[in-house]
Parts: sequence; structure tokens; C-alpha cells
Amino acid sequence: MITASLRATATAALLKPIRSRKGALRFGNVPEPALRDDDVLVEIHAAGLNPLDSKIRDGEFKLILPYRPPFILGHDVAGTVVRV
Repeated sequence: MITASLRATATAALLKPIRSRKGALRFGNVPEPALRDDDVLVEIHAAGLNPLDSKIRDGEFKLILPYRPPFILGHDVAGTVVRV
């Protein structure tokens, strides 16, 4: 999850089905995730999308990673742990 602040929502790079462009990314707000026992909440200061994210977006790994839109891309982050 790409977190922009400590509000009840977070900003994320979302992959949503869009009729005009296959695999188009949009940035949008999503609810702050509920933390489970083995989770941490990180306030993100920098994030990136790497080549693997673009391949997931384009469906190249759908046989082994069965993501269904909408889902959040981007796991390369730097930030501060704010809740454990």
C-alpha cells in the first residue's frame, strides 16, 4: 500500500479496468488498511513502480499471480514505520 499520510485514506497507484486503454494506471484514494497481528503501517516518503509491476499490469503473470482489477501496484517503498 502506498500511504501518503496518516489519514483514514491512503493514495495508491491503482490498476482499474478502463475501456479506452488496457492496463492504465490511476492514482486514487483507498481506505487505510486494517492491520493484522503480523502487519506494520508505513508512512511512505518515496515509491516506485518497477518492470515487474508493468508486467503484472499487462497480465504477463496472470497464470501464477491471479490478480483481478482493481488492485494496487508498487512494492518498492521507503518510509517510516508508524504503527506495529
